[in-house]
Amino acid sequence: MADLSGRAALVTGAGSGIGRAAAQRLCEAGADVFATDIDPDGLAQTKAMATNWGGRLETALQDVTDEARWDSVFDEAKAALGPISILVNNAGVALAGGIEDYALEDWRKQMAINVDSVFLGTRAAMRRMKGLETASIINISSVAGLRGAAGASAYCTSKGAVRLFTKASAVECAQLGYKIRVNSIHPGIIDTPIWTKNITRMAEVMDAEQAAELTAQSGANTMDVDAIAMGAAPMTRAGQPEEIGDAIVFLASDASSYITGQEIVIDGGMTARS
Repeated sequence: MADLSGRAALVTGAGSGIGRAAAQRLCEAGADVFATDIDPDGLAQTKAMATNWGGRLETALQDVTDEARWDSVFDEAKAALGPISILVNNAGVALAGGIEDYALEDWRKQMAINVDSVFLGTRAAMRRMKGLETASIINISSVAGLRGAAGASAYCTSKGAVRLFTKASAVECAQLGYKIRVNSIHPGIIDTPIWTKNITRMAEVMDAEQAAELTAQSGANTMDVDAIAMGAAPMTRAGQPEEIGDAIVFLASDASSYITGQEIVIDGGMTARS
């Protein structure tokens, strides 16, 4: 594993799933981590688990759509851990629904959490990282940012926006002479709590007939992630959050020193046959 000793990272949405795994892998690689989330219970669990990860981890509540909070979070993180040279924009939400019936309020919420927060985080990071010798911003998108899916238009739009904003940010940082690399990660079906909470991401990976069948098997408010992965991913299994965390460590480290503006797809082969 790459050595991130002496570096400090800010990870949003770290109260569960990919965000928690990112915090874990970064700590295990030697980085100090400032983990944020809107969920206090999830953050407390992450904090308790971090005692076994080997690195230092501090936590703070954050609504990633709050512009002013981004400045205060970076200030708190620097006071606790020193200059932040790694940002993982992970916080996100999936709100599914057909276009004809989709509420403007839900559309705006989807964009605020998934797109506005990435802009706000990246802007705050650039202002603070531009004088550093090395820095990395990692934005978590999705395979839904690479292809369309019925019933997930808002989610696809938001994740596609993250993909292109990442590329534009990378080019801008390079042209300004900032030593900040910016890349996106596009997970496929990952075994995280989102699957046990709701069915909002199902349209991203299957057609309506498959979704209806699996919903009937699993219950109206849950989905069987293993069953979904069996049919959608050539590797016939769901990915684990730690596998995304490993890619985050790679992009945060000097091992990826000539990689910027790129998308890393981690989907068990889903998009290879689309």
